[in-house]
Amino acid sequence: MISEIENSLKSNPVELSKSDKKNYLRIKTSGQINFDKQIYLYNLNKSGKPGFEVINPILIGNENYLINRGWIAFDQKDQSEINFVNEDKIIGTLKLQTKASTFKPENDIEKNYWFTLNRDDVFKYTGKNFSNFIIYLNGDYKTPEPKVITANISNNHKKYAITWFSMAI
Repeated sequence: MISEIENSLKSNPVELSKSDKKNYLRIKTSGQINFDKQIYLYNLNKSGKPGFEVINPILIGNENYLINRGWIAFDQKDQSEINFVNEDKIIGTLKLQTKASTFKPENDIEKNYWFTLNRDDVFKYTGKNFSNFIIYLNGDYKTPEPKVITANISNNHKKYAITWFSMAI
């Protein structure tokens, strides 16, 4: 599975409208990004500093997606300079939306302070339903700083086996 993901991430982007959607597929497309319904999702950057991932609704053809444009510091929230992206040349990676942890706090929709992309909350905020895939923007953007998608998947099977066999003995 890891090698399949790595191969997909190394492939050239394919046109989204002409491809079968699958997890970790590199895509290229164009669409209309809705900056009025921008979502600020609390997260840490690669250095562990807290801030927000900037998530926007995007209309591609006649299908709604969410696009994760990357990470910003808290003080950049609601600043216009974070909203520069070439909507005609979007290159990104598709990822299936994962289930949120039940231990995360509730989203504060009124203050636009999110902890999960709860589909019911996203519908309340935007009035739209979205694809199960999220587009993670790629490119040389400085702000927001795009999230690097890798095939680093937790694989602790050996450690778990040793632990449980040790406990059984």
